[in-house]
Amino acid sequence: IIDYSVYDAVRAGFGKVVFVIRHSFEAEFKEVFNAERFGGKIAVEYVFQELDNLPEGFTLPEGRVKPWGTNHAVMMAAKVINEPFAVINADDFYGRQAYATMCDYLTTLVDSRQRYCMVGYQVSKTLSENGTVSRGVCSVDGEGNLTGMVERTQIERVDGTILYHDGGADEPLAEDTPVSMNLFGFTPDYFDYSEAYFREFLKANIENLKSEFFIPLMVNKLIGDGTATMRVLRTTSEWFGVTYKEDKPQLMANIERLISEGVYPRNLWA
Repeated sequence: IIDYSVYDAVRAGFGKVVFVIRHSFEAEFKEVFNAERFGGKIAVEYVFQELDNLPEGFTLPEGRVKPWGTNHAVMMAAKVINEPFAVINADDFYGRQAYATMCDYLTTLVDSRQRYCMVGYQVSKTLSENGTVSRGVCSVDGEGNLTGMVERTQIERVDGTILYHDGGADEPLAEDTPVSMNLFGFTPDYFDYSEAYFREFLKANIENLKSEFFIPLMVNKLIGDGTATMRVLRTTSEWFGVTYKEDKPQLMANIERLISEGVYPRNLWA
């Protein structure tokens, strides 16, 4: 999936990929995913997310083994990113059109601040046939900007209707409800806001060994405070992923279909 993500990013116009990894598997990762693998078509950087990478004045609590979350991972790239950038999950297949849509919008944000974006997927295109999924359900205003994002758990299709089961109730979701799959676009000022709010997050949560500093948490704060706006870019792309191990054969079949349709070459980096 990483290969296809990088390939789609190159085609869309991105010029650099930053991998957020850990020192514990640095050598093995770099051996596989390096600039040579991608045919020199994109610059490659590596940054490291470690548990003890905390702001001055904070100490790693005893017993903490869980990473600090997706927004903490993003913060690790602050020293190597000076331009508008996208954030993805390494294990999600987002689709060619999603990267093109994201890149086109980011090119309008050069020298901008406090204007961010995300790709909103139709919930119907993000489900698993093998169980329920959790998704960030987005509320969007008339101008296409995000007004809020709520994590809904146990989403599935039942008798032709998409439902989520939070709180024990069966609540329907429209087929085209926009959901976040963690494909976000930011400008570098996002790092400053994240660093400041991470301190507040740690003051309130550092003793909770399972607490995580998620991207939606940061985004909701900035939007709720009126500090920033986030445009929701709509896509018809179908998301592929492996929520359950039983999803893998379908993922592989979907990619094979795209190859047969000519969307991707058999050998991406030939």
